[in-house]
Amino acid sequence: MTEQPKRVISIGEATIELARGADGRFALQSGGDTFNTAIYLARAGLNTAFATALGDDPYSEAIAALAKAEGVGTDLIMRAAGRLPALALIDNDAAKGRRLHYWREAAPARELFELPGWAHLAEALTTARLIYFSGITLSLYSNVGLGRFLAAIELARKAGATIAFDGNFRPHDWKGELTRTRTVFAEALKRTDIALPAYDDEAVLWGDPSPEATIARLQAFGVGEIVVKNGPNSASIAVGAMREEVPVPEVVTPVDATAAGDGFNAGYLASRISGSKPADAAQAAHKLAAHVLRHRGAIVPRTGAVMH
Repeated sequence: MTEQPKRVISIGEATIELARGADGRFALQSGGDTFNTAIYLARAGLNTAFATALGDDPYSEAIAALAKAEGVGTDLIMRAAGRLPALALIDNDAAKGRRLHYWREAAPARELFELPGWAHLAEALTTARLIYFSGITLSLYSNVGLGRFLAAIELARKAGATIAFDGNFRPHDWKGELTRTRTVFAEALKRTDIALPAYDDEAVLWGDPSPEATIARLQAFGVGEIVVKNGPNSASIAVGAMREEVPVPEVVTPVDATAAGDGFNAGYLASRISGSKPADAAQAAHKLAAHVLRHRGAIVPRTGAVMH
């Protein structure tokens, strides 16, 4: 029997999203930071799976159907009978900018590592080529779930998986508990090979005065490859002693900023897995992020999908 190529596994939450359009009406779609990245990784031709938990309702079925349509593996999506996925309301207001409101406390994704099949997921992670997750992923889980998750990625790393982490920090998700957040992030960073933080998040959570300070702090945790996203400015790359600034090739006036960072991460990881050097991967990442910024919603229509 031919051995299957190792997969990229993205872990987190997929939500039902109600996004207000230019006409003031709300449209139904699906999203979620690591889910968006999984879709863009699959579009880049990578063997990609998404790990989460959903209910057995029509909206959960729609999320799973979208994953399948995009070529994202769904065998690591657990189901919880009688439960509903999280709901996100996205309000794009010209005056106040983009505002997010969530109803997610009862979403089954929060119990991914406490549901009966969690050990199967942990075992599957040990066969991964790369595991990707975010600060939003970490915010979902209880202390029990976090302990199991961190142990699982540590075992996967020892088995040869590369661990990629975007410290996507949303204060509301952590109920303002900065000390707990820093503690959880620190444990994740100790197990991280590639860090993809956004500087504005790091400044809020850690008080970093500059992207260079972010790099120094992450290197102190032992992270070997660091890419600090800095909005319309350059991305700062550090791999060992190597430092490089990769400027944004074109500053785009955003139609919708949703998922630009998720697209950047997918562009970078896909390029690195394909053998590109870090600076070239950052260029591809900038290009995909700009493409996402030009479209409304998290997922660019496939007719306009461009990776690198």
